[in-house]
Amino acid sequence: MRGLALKRRILIVDDDAGMCAMLEARLSTRDYEVVTHTSADTALRAFAEQSFDAVVTDINMKGMTGLELCRRLLEMRSTVPVILITAFGSMDAAIAAIRTGAYDFIPKPFEIEQLVLSLERGIHLAALHDELQRLKRVVAASERFDELIGSSPAMTRLYGLLSKVAQSDAPVLVTGESGTGKELVARAIHNQGSRGKGPLVAINCAAMPEALLESELFGHVKGAFTDARTAKVGLFEAARGGTIFLDEVGELPLGLQPKLLRALQERVIRPIGATKELPFDARVITATNRDLETMVEEHRFREDLFFRINVIQVDLPPLRSRGGDILILAQAFLTRIAARASKAVAGFSDQAAAKLVGYSWPGNVRELQNCIERAVALASFDVIEVDDLPDKVRAFKSNHVVLGADDPAELVSLEQLESIYARRVLESVAGNKSAAARILKIERKTLHRILARGGDESGKA
Repeated sequence: MRGLALKRRILIVDDDAGMCAMLEARLSTRDYEVVTHTSADTALRAFAEQSFDAVVTDINMKGMTGLELCRRLLEMRSTVPVILITAFGSMDAAIAAIRTGAYDFIPKPFEIEQLVLSLERGIHLAALHDELQRLKRVVAASERFDELIGSSPAMTRLYGLLSKVAQSDAPVLVTGESGTGKELVARAIHNQGSRGKGPLVAINCAAMPEALLESELFGHVKGAFTDARTAKVGLFEAARGGTIFLDEVGELPLGLQPKLLRALQERVIRPIGATKELPFDARVITATNRDLETMVEEHRFREDLFFRINVIQVDLPPLRSRGGDILILAQAFLTRIAARASKAVAGFSDQAAAKLVGYSWPGNVRELQNCIERAVALASFDVIEVDDLPDKVRAFKSNHVVLGADDPAELVSLEQLESIYARRVLESVAGNKSAAARILKIERKTLHRILARGGDESGKA
C-alpha cells in the first residue's frame, strides 16, 4: 500500500525505452520507486489513477509532446514538480518549459546527480507548497486558546493547563524566554476566568525606578512627597474585580519586594503616605524570563516572595520547539498585517517558507511577528519572497552535531558536546536552569560552568 511506502514515487516518460530503463535503474538505487511509460497518453492515465511525487519527461516524443504533457499534468495537480529533459537543448525550449509551468529543464546529456538534485529540491518545495495551502485553511480553524494560536503538542498541553488555571484564583507565575507571549497568556487566563468582565491592569516592573513603581502599584495620598499634589489610585486598587499583571517581576527592586510580599499575603495595600491599609480584590499574575530560583540562591530575589507568586507556574515553550506552529503563526500575522497595510499579500513562496521553518527564532513569536511585518512592507508581489525576509533569516544555517560523521572535521570534543547538549536541554525547559540541572542530574553551579565554557554568558547568571 502507498501509505506504508517510504520511497518517493517518480513517473518517467520517454519514448526511448532504453532511456526509461537506464533512469529506472539509476534512480531505484537512490530509494525512489520508479514507474516508466513510453507514451505520454498512457503516462497521463497513470498519473490520474496513482499518486506520484514528481514527473520526469522528455520534451520531444511521438504524439503528445512533453510540453503538452506537462501542461495537462499541472492542470490535474498544480504543485507536482515536472522536470523536462531533451537532447535538443535551447533557450527557446527552456523558456517554453518554464512558461508551461515546469519545475526544471535539463538538457541531455546530463549527470544522474543533476537529476537527483532537481528531484529532491522539487519534491521538497512541492511538500512545502502543499503545507502552506493546508495552513491557509487551518489558521482560521486552528486550535487556540483565547488569542494564543498553535496546534503543536507543546501548545496543546499548554491549553489544557490554562483551561484549569483560568478557573482558579490562585497566583500564577508565567515563565519563558523573551518574546514567547507571556502577556498573551496572562490575558487569556484573565479573559477565560470568572474575572474576565473586570479590568486587566498590566505594568512592566523593569520600566520605572523603585519610587515611581511603588506609587504606581500602591498609589499615594496627597502630600505624600514633593510632587504629590493630588492623591493617586494604585494599580492594585484599579484592578478591583479583575486581574493585575506584573510583567518582568524578576526586575522588581529588592527594597520593594517585602512590600509586595505583604500585599499578597494580607490582601491589603498601603498607599505611600497613608496611615491605613486598604483591601484589594484582584487576581495576581506575574511573569519573567529570568531564572528566579537562581536569583533566590544569589539573594537577588526573596525566597518567600518567590513561593508566594509561584503557586501555579506556567512555562511557555520557545517557538523553535513548536514545529509547524511557525508557519501557522506566520500566516496569521501575514493576514492581519497585510489587511492593516491594505496590501494584497496572501502567502509565502515555497523558498521563503523553507527559510522561516529553518530559522531558530531566538526572539520567539515577537521576532517572527516583526519579521512578517517587515516582509509585508517590502513585498512587491502577492507572496512573500526570500528577498523580503531579514538577512539573518535568509543566511541562517542550522548548527548541529553529526554523531555518526566519518569526516573528522565534523566531529567535536567531549567538552564541546557536553556544552552543546546542556544548552539543548536548557532550551527545552524554556531557559530554566534549575529544571535543566535536574534533567542532567548535576548541580546548578556545574551547569553554569558548562554553559560559560561554551560561550553562553547566561551561564554566569
